[in-house]
Amino acid sequence: MPRPRLAAFLVASLTVSLIATSHAAAASPKTSAPPAAPVTQIHLGDSVVALNGPWRFHVGDSPTDPATGKLLWSEPGFDDSSWESLDLTVPPGSYDPIAGTSGYLPGWTAKGHPGYWGYAWYRIRVQVEAHPGTKLALAGPSDVDDIYQAFDNGALIGSFGDFSGSSPSIFTTRPEMFPLPADNSSAASTRVLSIRVYMEPYTLNQLDDVGGIHNPPFVGELSAVTAQYQIKWDELYRSYLGSLLEAALFTLLGVVAFSLMLFDRTDRVYLWIGFLLLATAASAWIVVLSTWTESISYFITAPFRLTILLPLIFTGWVMVWRVWFRLRRPKWVPWLLLGLLLLTILSLSIGQNLFIVVVSTRVEHTFQLISLASRLAIAALLLWTVFQGILEQGLEGWIAIPAVLLAAVAEFSNELNFAQILNIWFPFGIQFTTRQIADLLLIFALSLLLLRRLVNSIRRQRQMALDVKQAQEVQQVILPEAHTAFPGYEIESEYRPALEVGGDFFQVIPHPTDGSLLIVAGDVAGKGLQAGMLVALLVGAIRTAAQFKPDPLVVLDALNKRLLGRGDAFATCLALRIAADGSVTLANAGHLAPYLNGAAIALEGSLPLGMLEAPEFSLLHFTLQPGDRLMVLSDGIAEATDPDGHLFGFDRIHELLQTARSAAQIADTAQSFGQQDDISVITVTRTAVLEPASA
Repeated sequence: MPRPRLAAFLVASLTVSLIATSHAAAASPKTSAPPAAPVTQIHLGDSVVALNGPWRFHVGDSPTDPATGKLLWSEPGFDDSSWESLDLTVPPGSYDPIAGTSGYLPGWTAKGHPGYWGYAWYRIRVQVEAHPGTKLALAGPSDVDDIYQAFDNGALIGSFGDFSGSSPSIFTTRPEMFPLPADNSSAASTRVLSIRVYMEPYTLNQLDDVGGIHNPPFVGELSAVTAQYQIKWDELYRSYLGSLLEAALFTLLGVVAFSLMLFDRTDRVYLWIGFLLLATAASAWIVVLSTWTESISYFITAPFRLTILLPLIFTGWVMVWRVWFRLRRPKWVPWLLLGLLLLTILSLSIGQNLFIVVVSTRVEHTFQLISLASRLAIAALLLWTVFQGILEQGLEGWIAIPAVLLAAVAEFSNELNFAQILNIWFPFGIQFTTRQIADLLLIFALSLLLLRRLVNSIRRQRQMALDVKQAQEVQQVILPEAHTAFPGYEIESEYRPALEVGGDFFQVIPHPTDGSLLIVAGDVAGKGLQAGMLVALLVGAIRTAAQFKPDPLVVLDALNKRLLGRGDAFATCLALRIAADGSVTLANAGHLAPYLNGAAIALEGSLPLGMLEAPEFSLLHFTLQPGDRLMVLSDGIAEATDPDGHLFGFDRIHELLQTARSAAQIADTAQSFGQQDDISVITVTRTAVLEPASA
């Protein structure tokens, strides 16, 4: 604390005398105060002094004066001579074992009141001698379990926490400062300062010496108290810089993990890691905001964070490593984890009195043991999962081991506190816990693993892109030319895959001797590379069958046999043989009926290929006259969808065929409407065959 300037000292020198009395005034204002015991007066030349004591202390809450509504234990005339006497002088070098702030005294649980929670009162008589006009202030205790109200001669001068509701609202302890009202009755006025403290039952599970005030308040000149108050805030800011760093770092990494989905949408591990990193960041943000502000309530800092969020994060890492190492067995592990998570949440809630207090101490201890057992089981599953990863993948498992081991230890930080095992450090006054160190080590391990996984993922994607490109090239090779002419027939085709590799296929195979044409068109289930590979299989089967007997029924039967037993490998298909004289034999297996001169040909329904071992195909015979045009369309035209969700439909197909003059025009129209599936169009026009002139 900076020294007060000499001018201020000369103008408003402040002498604070602490008067310890063995008894005080009687409770009733009408009763005269008992004679004061001999006191030692301390005159200090500084402008601020710590109220070390002696204080009067009593557990429980004050009764209320029915006439005035005031708390009797705050009144200056109340007789507190029978209360306990306390000295709040902090030992040199002491510090808060959780926050690391300077100056710490054990609470009431270590001074004769073990297991007590609720209200308690502190009272002290202070004689202040100050120059007239000097502004005085009280800096409340900066380390309190959990909240308090401050009174000056029975008048409430300020509070930390909210006492307005049916039950107090708790916040994380922090420095507070309250101006003291001026007292012009005498040059040396005597004040009775009272502090009413309330502690939540959960606080009993933090340390073994909790309860009430852990460092003394300060009283003195306003400017000097303000400086002391600011010093305490600086300590608190510095102490939780590590939590702020953790919160910011995990938020950034969580966003990065989710962004990795852009590189590989099939890898679910990025979703798991992103979720848990942001959950860890949320836990750190709760710590920072609840310590530095009153924006986070006790319900978020204790019941939600400690019983739900932290167990969810700890359990979630088991699933992350299972997904990371691609472990599928045993299948009961996720269900066991869910059960252990619910058991941990329930046992922590009851065992640590986080929500309500309805059970006995023995029952609380039982649930504490249950929560310990459930968390040990989760830790065992975590270690077992990583060791499985070592057996499966080696290096990646070994990289994860240090972070996982430290995280498992950090999960039991409360137990380590009670066992007086050091798990919190304060380098340069900044708090670092075992959990934070485990999180930082986890960041390092994850960064290495994510970089390695991303590189491998990019390599796989490049290889897949190369495979798709090669499949696309193969598909272009096996498709017939867009425009071909045969004696008596003109054939035009157009193919527009929805993806790089499509699932539509068609072949036009002329007979080498009789002048007939075999035309086969179909659509396999699905799209993409898998559909493209199935197309290649079927095209090979078409050409093989056509060499032996170019009959539509024979071809469809051969294709059906190729698809049987291949899981979900189904395909619609239409095969027709056009003789040189225009006679047509058409066999259909679930494909769209072709159009003759713009009108759909009536066909009986039939099942697609690959569904039955001996299906019945619909069969039709008709003749193409010179000038007739036969069109074979895939369902990608009818299923084209505009931005408003309207289908292209068969009515629009009928209208389009009345005016469209080419297969490309039909495909362009459907594609511009809103392509959703592969589009293929084949048109067969019978032309007149010129007869040679007679001699």
